[in-house]
Amino acid sequence: MSWQTYVDEHLMCDIDGQGQHLTAAAIVGHDGSVWAQSASFPELKGPEVTGMMSDFAEPGHLAPTGLFLGGTKYMVIQGEPGAVIRGKKGSGGITVKKTGQALVFGIYEEPVTPGQCNMVVERLGDYLVDQGL
Repeated sequence: MSWQTYVDEHLMCDIDGQGQHLTAAAIVGHDGSVWAQSASFPELKGPEVTGMMSDFAEPGHLAPTGLFLGGTKYMVIQGEPGAVIRGKKGSGGITVKKTGQALVFGIYEEPVTPGQCNMVVERLGDYLVDQGL
C-alpha cells in the first residue's frame, strides 16, 4: 500500500460513519521529508519538525513556545510522552503520533472532536509501529 493510500483511506476517512473528516493529514519522516499528505496540509518548515522531535525526546520542550505547523501556532495540551503530541487552536487542533520512522499528523476543526482526531491518527500510528515502521 502506498503512503498516499494511508493518508487518503485511513486518515482522511469518514469518521465513525458520521460524514466528518479531518481537515488535513500527512505522514512525514523524522527528517521532515513528506511521505504523503492531503491536499490541504500546510507546508512544513524544517525547525517545526525539529521542535517536535525535540519534544518527543524531551517531553515538555514545546510547552513554553507552542507547537508550530506551517507557521500556525497550536497550544500544546496533554499528550503521551515520547509518543503523542496534541495541540489546540480555537475550535480545532492537531494530533501528532510518532512511529519508529515517521510522524503521523491529523488536523481537525469542529464538528470533529479532539477525541475523534486522536483515534484516527493514533490508530494508524499504532498500526505502523506494529509493522516496524
